[in-house]
Amino acid sequence: MEAKVLRACWKWRNYPPGHEGGGARADAEVLLNAAGRQLLAGMCGVEEDVLARALPSWEEGDTKLRAEDGDPVGLWRIGGAVVGPVAFGCRLCTARRTGAALRAVRYAPRWERVCVRHGRWLLDADANQPLEHLDLRDLPEVVAAQRRWPSVARRAVRAGAEPERVFALGYAVVARWWEQALHWEREAVWPRRLHQIAGGNAGTELERWRIVGRDSVVFPEVVAVADALLDPALAELAWQDSGAGQPRPLPADGAFCRRLGERVGRGWLGPLAATDYGGPLTSWMGAVIRIRRGAGGPPGYGNDPWWLRQEHQPASMAAQLRVLSKERSAPGSGTTWRSAVPAEQRARITSLVNDAEEQLTQLRGAQYGKTADAAQQLLGNLGHAATLIEQAVRETAAAALGAGMALEDLAHWARLPTDVLAEALPDHRKRQPEKSGERVSGGRQGVHGP
Repeated sequence: MEAKVLRACWKWRNYPPGHEGGGARADAEVLLNAAGRQLLAGMCGVEEDVLARALPSWEEGDTKLRAEDGDPVGLWRIGGAVVGPVAFGCRLCTARRTGAALRAVRYAPRWERVCVRHGRWLLDADANQPLEHLDLRDLPEVVAAQRRWPSVARRAVRAGAEPERVFALGYAVVARWWEQALHWEREAVWPRRLHQIAGGNAGTELERWRIVGRDSVVFPEVVAVADALLDPALAELAWQDSGAGQPRPLPADGAFCRRLGERVGRGWLGPLAATDYGGPLTSWMGAVIRIRRGAGGPPGYGNDPWWLRQEHQPASMAAQLRVLSKERSAPGSGTTWRSAVPAEQRARITSLVNDAEEQLTQLRGAQYGKTADAAQQLLGNLGHAATLIEQAVRETAAAALGAGMALEDLAHWARLPTDVLAEALPDHRKRQPEKSGERVSGGRQGVHGP
């Protein structure tokens, strides 16, 4: 029976959901009222209770279509909003069970994405891209991580933690590393895996493959980090790094992050992980340390080590592909400042702005007393603040340029000539031929160097 003829058996309250750029969504879900479910069960020749066990959304229609009685009624929804993440099924497994290699979609959490039998990573079904799976036959470590995860989940249960929350935290930690890894000169494992996932070479589509392949490439490290965070021995190292009974700032060469780096096969990772302040890993460490000290958490935050802040949750493949599409059509329009600018660069900008603000705050009441004293303080503080602000302008422009913004737009917003701003940005000067007789001037038309 054709799909159009089949759908005509129900009365529909809306239209099938589609992608922003057009095209049907693979993760579209249908909710049916009681009469609609009875009709479908009769067509399939399967008892309703059997379908209820097989289809997680089977009875969801009762809450949405409660007033619809008599006629079979259907309602379209996006699968992820009904039950949870939706992934493609393995076509080879589908063919093995049904005799036809048809496309199938299923509700599948991120820790159940490997088809171990056929060596495939099953991709999210909510993204507007053509692939259903990635080939893992040359990446046995990813398949091995899938086999390992059930034991990690059981360990989480024994520790009194929910496995899905433990996985989510490990996933957030490693996804954050993934974004930083482009600047890690010693990282060799992930590039190799990514090129293999891409069929041998990601080539000119590296940016897209980094989005599509991320979850599969980092999966072994996600499982390893989740397992490590459940280890009481590592929690003890975090406690010792904090000074135990004598509190101190967490060191950049702490034993906890060093051991965690070793657990993921990267002995050099410790200092990089330890100095990634404000991330999910340091939040976990802070909660563990506060629990040992019997101290309360900061306002609005508890001492639950497995609690994941919304801003720490990794962007989905679908969201990143939408951003990439917008970014290619209009640079800067598809990204957010926090995702496009590294944390250390944002911290430098904040520090410069705060220091300039402090210089100006000190001028309150400065226009009293002797003329020479007042002039000295005013000019000294104003000059220092101006230097800090110009440094902040240069740092902000460099960050925006690195995030893909056009130099002409940055110069317009900064109220500077384009060539002056270009000369003030080291990264831009490296890409330009040398120009003789030019210099970066001071005052309102210049951006001073450090």
